[in-house]
Amino acid sequence: QVQLVESGGGSVQAGGSLRLSCAASGYTFSQGRVAWFRQAPGKEREGVAGVYSDGLGGQSTNYADSVKGRFTISQDNAKNTLYLQMNSLKPEDTAVYYCAARAAVYGGRWFARTDYNYWGQGTQVTVSS
Repeated sequence: QVQLVESGGGSVQAGGSLRLSCAASGYTFSQGRVAWFRQAPGKEREGVAGVYSDGLGGQSTNYADSVKGRFTISQDNAKNTLYLQMNSLKPEDTAVYYCAARAAVYGGRWFARTDYNYWGQGTQVTVSS
């Protein structure tokens, strides 16, 4: 059974930083597609950042335009943990952030929530101006 558990959310002022973590059990990050999504009140869940690992040490990352240059997605395969480093936070980054993982090793679109099979419970990020 796959379980994803996010942590690291909180409240910060604009310009501050947070690092989110997603610990996985029953799922291996070393091969396949994982991502961070977020959902603000009244809005649809949107892709923030994704990473695809080919199982041979190669990785490719993708970011939403709104977070490029400010957020960094990374993973520690030894700890089976996914991270999202968020810098220069803005009030519009306020949302519940979710970790997502795709069951199939190949395929999928990093930004499409329907292409992911497993989800964490979410962690709240609040940025005040």
